[in-house]
Amino acid sequence: MTKPVEKMQTLDPVWSSIRDEALDLAAREPAMSGFLHATILNYETLELAIASHLSEKLANSEIGARTLCEVFEEAFASHEGFSASVRADIVANFDRDPACRTHLDPVLYYKGFLALQTHRAAHWLIHNARRGMALYLQNRASEVFQADIHPAATIGKGIFIDHATGVVIGETASVGDDVSMLHGVTLGGSGKEGGDRHPKIGNGVLISVGAKVLGNIRVGDCAKIGGGSVVLTDVPAYTTAVGVPAKVVGKVSTPEPSRQMDHSLASEGDGI
Repeated sequence: MTKPVEKMQTLDPVWSSIRDEALDLAAREPAMSGFLHATILNYETLELAIASHLSEKLANSEIGARTLCEVFEEAFASHEGFSASVRADIVANFDRDPACRTHLDPVLYYKGFLALQTHRAAHWLIHNARRGMALYLQNRASEVFQADIHPAATIGKGIFIDHATGVVIGETASVGDDVSMLHGVTLGGSGKEGGDRHPKIGNGVLISVGAKVLGNIRVGDCAKIGGGSVVLTDVPAYTTAVGVPAKVVGKVSTPEPSRQMDHSLASEGDGI
């Protein structure tokens, strides 16, 4: 019969790696042992560990950690696709951030990762007639992680939000799979209009530091937005847009900008 730990390693390699890294760190840093058991090693699943960690981060005198933990556990258990998404997010951080040395790092420390998982819970809540709690989680995540993501925004898997400070994602925005963005990015509206008013970001897009993408426009798959740019019109797939207002300056220099994290403005082939 397969031992439980061996079965976990076979079926859930990301969680197995996180536990092994936590055990190794606890042995090397005894002062952190209690913290690592409280956040990782006392839990059987990644979902329960993240629910507990987020609840401790976001709890305050208004709503305590135990109550928030129950909310997160319910949302994560009920949110179809959450388990796959959170693991893809962890791998995205590990693969794309040279400062990320272990799969444990984003789970414990990275604001972008933690804000995104809070959003995933809030997204489930707002679509299950619990708007008040969804907005509460949005507000607390904005206060604690400095990233303001509306619960109704639709966000894919394999997302890397580096540093995260100042990131704003509006109500009707959508973000595809395997997208990378840096701090100070805004996916916002362009005025007071209601309805569908926020950007639609395709798969594999790289949005560099401080870029603002405004209005109900589309950024095509594997496009790249230069740092500090203000994007007000559609950006075709596999192109690079820069400037204020942003203009397309050529094709992307790498086939998967969000994975290569190449922020250069060099282009391949003919300009557009």
